[in-house]
Amino acid sequence: MEFLGNWKRTDYCGNIDENWIDKEVTVMGWVFRRRDHGGVIFVDLRDREGLLQIVFDPTINADVHQKAEKIRTEYVIAVRGVIRNRPAGTENPNLRTGKVELAVSELKILSESLPMPFSLEEGEIEKVGENIRLKYRYLDLRSENLKNSIIFRHKISSLIRNYLNNKGFIDIETPFLTKSTPEGARDFLVPSRLNPGCFFALPQSPQLFKQILMIGGLDKYYQIVRCFRDEDLRADRQPEFTQVDIEMSFISEEDIISLIEGMMAELFSGVLGLKIDLPLKRLTYKYAMENYGTDAPDTRFDLTIKDITGCLSNSQFKVFSDTIKSGGVIKGINLKKLPLSRKELDELIEFAKDLGAKGLLWVKIQDDGWQSPASKFITDEEKREVEKIFQTENGDIIIFVADKPKLALFILGKIRVMLGKKYRLYDEKTFNLVWVTDFPLFEYDEEEKRLVSVHHPFTMPKDEDIYLLEKDPLNVRAKAYDIVLNGNEIGGGSLRIYQPALQKKIFELIGLSDEDAEKKFGFFLEALKFGAPPHGGIALGLDRIIMLMLGKESIRDVIAFPKTQKGTCLLTDAPSPVDDLQLRELYIKRILPKQ
Repeated sequence: MEFLGNWKRTDYCGNIDENWIDKEVTVMGWVFRRRDHGGVIFVDLRDREGLLQIVFDPTINADVHQKAEKIRTEYVIAVRGVIRNRPAGTENPNLRTGKVELAVSELKILSESLPMPFSLEEGEIEKVGENIRLKYRYLDLRSENLKNSIIFRHKISSLIRNYLNNKGFIDIETPFLTKSTPEGARDFLVPSRLNPGCFFALPQSPQLFKQILMIGGLDKYYQIVRCFRDEDLRADRQPEFTQVDIEMSFISEEDIISLIEGMMAELFSGVLGLKIDLPLKRLTYKYAMENYGTDAPDTRFDLTIKDITGCLSNSQFKVFSDTIKSGGVIKGINLKKLPLSRKELDELIEFAKDLGAKGLLWVKIQDDGWQSPASKFITDEEKREVEKIFQTENGDIIIFVADKPKLALFILGKIRVMLGKKYRLYDEKTFNLVWVTDFPLFEYDEEEKRLVSVHHPFTMPKDEDIYLLEKDPLNVRAKAYDIVLNGNEIGGGSLRIYQPALQKKIFELIGLSDEDAEKKFGFFLEALKFGAPPHGGIALGLDRIIMLMLGKESIRDVIAFPKTQKGTCLLTDAPSPVDDLQLRELYIKRILPKQ
């Protein structure tokens, strides 16, 4: 076993190039590859910045060469020697260091490694199961792919901080141990030993704290902050996630939109070298839903949804007529000339049924008329009207869904996204950013039989819609906005209610009594009474932004230590049981689930 002693690294392995020729350097890192070529040992030494070929030649130092024979993959070593040109014909143009090598004169073996559970070679590590890579995350972090993702994340965070600092924002921390407030998902609860029977909650977002900061006069706040939600997971969700949290005072929606557009342009330019055209396109919530079936539309390709309820209102086709009579709609998409076989059309019908549709009707437009199971039930005049709405050409395929408005849009929206991906209707390397605005303030929850906030109950209604709160609350629009990247919501925000009377009215409409409001939000409601400025903000999902910019399938690929889809950490084996003494100190009794 050897120690580093007074050795100092000259530079990273990956930074050594022709400028270092004939100079003595000291480098340190992990043995990535080892090759013994007739007595001369070659090692590719790896550190954070890349690889450097080092050479152990017995003619330079026989003792060091003999010592190097013990080196194996992933040993940690430090070497000293002179940089020289690689022999002609052995250069590697794919490496910054590919024209040089280090002729080693001194070697320290600092740490040995067990045989690796998997290879870190590009093309090999991708074959390793995700659970194995999560268990050995410290090894996975050494891989080029994950390492670069983590460094990319650092660059994004740095650009965001610099951008907001230069705009006059202040980075302020908010508590992790706070009060449990309803925000749409389950809270993670933390028992308080000093207050038996009471619990902190980990914040789902710093929403109320950042609004209190505005009341406190700190008019431009931001934070790159950890948030926590105890919810079922998927590829783009984690129980703990990171968001870029922003709040401003005395501003309009335009101020926030302009701020974020500038930041996104700087991010794409700074890390990907791409120019984002500003201002970004804006779609109203209503337009996005009616044309794309979602409030997070992928605008990289066409295939928009059309409504043909009107031209089929007198249809003799029972499926259509019964749907319309019951308050439903008929909507469809012209799939143009996608090469869908009859088998694939049948599979599309099953896909729609899995999403909750009663069925799906298809039509092929041909020279001699419609080819469709329902062709004989639809009149020629109705066919002409349908073709006009969809602007069809011979060879086009139209699909229809007849159902309740919300479900029909949902199904067609999902089909649209699935077909876009399956048939590569867009360039995967393109990035389309779009704003969605004018969200409804409320929606009706069928299960709870009451109004609920679409965003959160602190969202400001449009000034011109406030009069509708009393008589038609479902048609009140919010001063809310989402930013969408390639069909993924990456951020959302709103202007906030800052007048106590209006906040009280919103609570009433969602069925929150004065007593419950005081119990859950009393500290905030009191703060509003001491002169609250007009304010608003936005929260951006940092993990999701980085995932999309890097073209990854999961946010786990851009987080250093993520959880599995079951919310567990395979590296540390968390969550795990704790002993009874710890529980007694917290006044908690262990109740095991029934087998």
